[in-house]
Amino acid sequence: MLRIITPVMRVIEIPMLALQRLLGINRLAWVFLAPNLILFGLFAFLPVILNIFYATTGSDNVLLSDRPYVGARNFVTLTDCGNYLDANSCREDKFWRAVWNTLWFVTLQVGFMVGFALLTALILNRDIRARGFFRSVFFFPVLLSPVVVALIWKWILQREGVLNAFLDWTGVGGVNWLVQADWAFGWSVFISVWAHMGFYTLILLAGLQAIPRDVYEAAIMDRASAWRTFRRITLPLLAPTMLVVLVLALIKGVQTFDEIYAFTGGGPGTATTFIIQYIYEEGFAGAPRLFGLAAAASLLVAGVLVVLTLIQLWVNRRNVNG
Repeated sequence: MLRIITPVMRVIEIPMLALQRLLGINRLAWVFLAPNLILFGLFAFLPVILNIFYATTGSDNVLLSDRPYVGARNFVTLTDCGNYLDANSCREDKFWRAVWNTLWFVTLQVGFMVGFALLTALILNRDIRARGFFRSVFFFPVLLSPVVVALIWKWILQREGVLNAFLDWTGVGGVNWLVQADWAFGWSVFISVWAHMGFYTLILLAGLQAIPRDVYEAAIMDRASAWRTFRRITLPLLAPTMLVVLVLALIKGVQTFDEIYAFTGGGPGTATTFIIQYIYEEGFAGAPRLFGLAAAASLLVAGVLVVLTLIQLWVNRRNVNG
């Protein structure tokens, strides 16, 4: 094997040495970074720039040359409300229903998920029997495709599904879980927590294992209670990891789409229509296709995500600087 690799590397070395003499050792790094920078520019920066152009133009034409400039009209349409707490008073009422659904969903989903992930991580960090098995069990749903997760739970919760069959067998009687708005929304939160909790549990478990053991030994020697140890040692030392988990969960919650769309389709009515689904339907599934409105909505979402990221960076810097 070495007899083959060595001549090949010597051949590659010749142009690289010439390039190093031409550019210098400091500039040579850009040669290796160039492929990634080009790909990142094509698939990240360019779409953002195009999105800004679409957000400031109108009509349902795809080509920018065929789209008239409308300025901030799409943003005005989205934000034109008599009362932001009442979606019916808004010009684009479906957008604000999606916004409020997303806010409620993120609040409940992130709260429950971070809480259960922390509790699970604390349990799995203890010296329990079959600890490795239980860690795998909690992480397994993360490996499933979001569509697979949605279809499994839809099969369980549909009117003739497994859960209703069990309830009928016990004499309780089945429920139209996916037809009633409150139940559909509640199950959407539950399924999202079930599907993603293992990922955040793993992060928190890593944070717990990074806490020095001698700190806990000192607490035991001082006869500190379990609650006092958790409140005065575990939580403060786990705070940076908790912050990362919280911000990641918030960003993921705002971006929720595929799982819930395959599960309920946004229904019943608009009970489980979230902001990303609104963008998808306005830009790609509706008629006419309102690319400008969808692009403007996506920029507003991007702005919220940037704010969340900046808050994380600010809090992290504040913790590091004391």
